[in-house]
Amino acid sequence: MELQPGREAVVRVAVATLWTSPEAVRPVDGPALTATADIPTWVSGMDTDQQVGDCVLSQLLLGERVLVSELRPDGWARVVAVEQPAAKLDARGYPGWLPTEQVTALDPAHTDTCRPLVVDATVTGLHSAPNGPVELPGVVVGTRLVPAGPAHEGWRPVHVPGRPTPLWLPDDHLVPTSAASPTAEQALAVAHRLLDVAYIWGGLSAHGIDCSGLVHLAWRRFGVLLPRDADDQAVATTPLPLGAERPGDLYFFARPGRTIHHIGIVTAPPDDGGQRRMLHACYRRRRVIEEQLPADRTATLVGAHRVGPAGRVPAPGR
Repeated sequence: MELQPGREAVVRVAVATLWTSPEAVRPVDGPALTATADIPTWVSGMDTDQQVGDCVLSQLLLGERVLVSELRPDGWARVVAVEQPAAKLDARGYPGWLPTEQVTALDPAHTDTCRPLVVDATVTGLHSAPNGPVELPGVVVGTRLVPAGPAHEGWRPVHVPGRPTPLWLPDDHLVPTSAASPTAEQALAVAHRLLDVAYIWGGLSAHGIDCSGLVHLAWRRFGVLLPRDADDQAVATTPLPLGAERPGDLYFFARPGRTIHHIGIVTAPPDDGGQRRMLHACYRRRRVIEEQLPADRTATLVGAHRVGPAGRVPAPGR
């Protein structure tokens, strides 16, 4: 099946990067543009200025659905990431550009009606056979996969977009999806596993991530579909009186007269002196950290919010 404008496709690489335009990419971005999308090599090759280049919009995980809106003869596709709400940009999802080699048309054989599995390992690889060579490295937590059969001697076969035969990964790297809403503490625990991951503007994986990406991915692991950007995440969550926040709630930050520009996850109730702590992907430090809010952060704190019941992530290929 071929890609076609107006039809859905799915990501076929472990992590695909969504770009502002094909012309915006830089020489350093080469590893992220190939048919295999080597994101760890891409991240390690950037200096601190390149980590925050505004050519990156977001990232998509293996099996994530996109709506194709345009195909260019030079190998680029304009798409809408339908699993990343972005109401202010497009009611359908987050728009941007991907190399066409990194997506594939939906395969009806893989639109299984059984409950999908979700990757719980921070980073794993998909193998050609149990204990066989790694065929697809760099698959990250939160990736949803369609099972291709029962587990066998501790390994599980899964369908992989764009591949004719299943690949395998350790069964204990996967968990079943659940219809139950996660607790805030569960989402916080996922975010804690990303401590020290590099800050990448637009990043949405355990290889590199930004502040709103950290929040989106932590809840996505449990099937909760939060918007991609911090200001939209504020709209989609429930405000709390400052002082009522608890671990797993969210802090939002904005300068006077400006829109929200930063988000963090509460890691402790405020102490008696009003000091607060959060886990966040820190633009200044260029990594994910947990810290007491410094004075300049406190000065721009505009609210605490709680994630309530939210939409579920659709099954892969649905």
